[in-house]
Amino acid sequence: MTAVSDKEFPPPVKYLDDRLGIAKIGRKNLRKVFPDHWSFMLGEIALYSFIILILTGIFLTFWFKPSMGEVEYQGSYSLLKGLHMSEAYASTLDITFDVRGGLLIRQIHHWAAVLFIAAMMVHLLRIFFTGAFRKPRELNWVIGFTMLFLGIIEGFIGYGLPDDLLSGTGLRITQGMIGASPVIGTYLNFFIFGGEFPGDDFVSRFFTIHVLLIPGLILALVTVHLFLVVYHKHTQYAGPGRTEKNVVGYPLFPVYTAKAGGFFFVVFGITALMGALLQINPVWLYGPYNPAEVTAGSQPDWYMGWLEGSVRIMPGFESHFWGITLSWNLIIPALLIPPAFVTLVALYPFIESWITGDKREHHLLDRPRNMPTRTGIGAAFITFYALLWIGGGNDLIATHFGLSLNNVTWFLRFAVFIGPVLAFWVTRRVAISLQRADNDRLMHGLETGVIVRSPEGKYTEKHAPISNYEAYSLTAHNRMLPLDIGPETDDNGVRAPRRALNKLRARLSRFYYADAIQKPTTHELEAAHEHAHDSDEIHDISETETYREVTSDRS
Repeated sequence: MTAVSDKEFPPPVKYLDDRLGIAKIGRKNLRKVFPDHWSFMLGEIALYSFIILILTGIFLTFWFKPSMGEVEYQGSYSLLKGLHMSEAYASTLDITFDVRGGLLIRQIHHWAAVLFIAAMMVHLLRIFFTGAFRKPRELNWVIGFTMLFLGIIEGFIGYGLPDDLLSGTGLRITQGMIGASPVIGTYLNFFIFGGEFPGDDFVSRFFTIHVLLIPGLILALVTVHLFLVVYHKHTQYAGPGRTEKNVVGYPLFPVYTAKAGGFFFVVFGITALMGALLQINPVWLYGPYNPAEVTAGSQPDWYMGWLEGSVRIMPGFESHFWGITLSWNLIIPALLIPPAFVTLVALYPFIESWITGDKREHHLLDRPRNMPTRTGIGAAFITFYALLWIGGGNDLIATHFGLSLNNVTWFLRFAVFIGPVLAFWVTRRVAISLQRADNDRLMHGLETGVIVRSPEGKYTEKHAPISNYEAYSLTAHNRMLPLDIGPETDDNGVRAPRRALNKLRARLSRFYYADAIQKPTTHELEAAHEHAHDSDEIHDISETETYREVTSDRS
């Protein structure tokens, strides 16, 4: 790129360039290439939802009063007029009914929170199933998952700020989970709520965390996350011209700048439309929180449903040791399962790398079918999460479908163990079947439906060659070979260290790659096409440069 003279800069830009050197930075980064695929927009939706949350949150802080002080409501909503409530709940009603546009902004804020967490979840699933978490992006996976975890906590705290009956019920459940912590449960509750539940300080404390602490942490992590995306370069799907050492796409400026700006307004517009037309969290229907009352059919926001479901389906039993009561019906589902689940997901890139022994850098994405075990594991996690999520609404399922609540609960108690195993096995077998189908297309081409009779009376179906582009995409992955741990002793007869651990690792590696269909080699393809040509089933395409290139064993 040719140098840009100072005369081409407007005076404000020249002023900044003289002091900050923005021209040099811009020349390098504004032309950075990013690949183009619809699934990459999932992360953008999460980012834009976070921006909407900040903008609408600033508006709401002008009128919200984070106080548990008791007042008598005299606002516009006549059904609650004269009722004693906290200033937090009263100010929420004022924002809803008396501030111009207040209800719209409240609902946009709530819908943006739901969309933010949903987009992050789907974005992480895309990264998981395509293997975008592999070296050198393991740290970015952990950062992204941490942002999701913080987003869930942020959403839950914001959901509790209005101090209505529904949010208070959710906080009461949380207080019970915290109180179940052995030895320190009571101290934690007093620290969080400022005394006996509900206390007098939790709204002001939650408000500070909600508007300052967690948003600041998320903003810092977003910055690091985007920096690493630029530093590592963006992943891309396999295709002609795309390798592990390049990126095929469009430059950041002007193409992606224009696309990103337009897409932001699309996300903002859809979120505003949802806020205007779809009612969410009508706090005026619930009334102020009263510890002696519980709303019928209480349900948390969807992203907290799995945690509540794990508590609901857990059988109730407890133990007593040395004067300490251990409530296993809360400790296991609320204090053990969620941290174990979160830790396993966060560390999965390192676990997979250890099992497979794959230490190479990866910039091309996997097709989920080409990694059947990983895809099956992902399906098992989703099934486990979904069943717990269904458990969070077991009462509504029972009442809406005329079922016994006990039967629904007992079914889920078994399903959370059996369902993930079935999901893993079925998904893995489907992925392997799709691999076989791809292999057949590579070896024999596409069925044309044209039946040919040979002079000997034999009937065969003519096959047509697949395109070079498709052939490249189907073979742009590494051969999947189990880990070889080598001999038990070296040349001097010394036993290899950590032999038992390495044997376990080898067994896991064989399981990970078991039954996977390896892509054909160049010789296998040429032999298959030569046979097909001789039998007049397919045009000979083994001599094309693309086939020779893509099957030259990227192992």
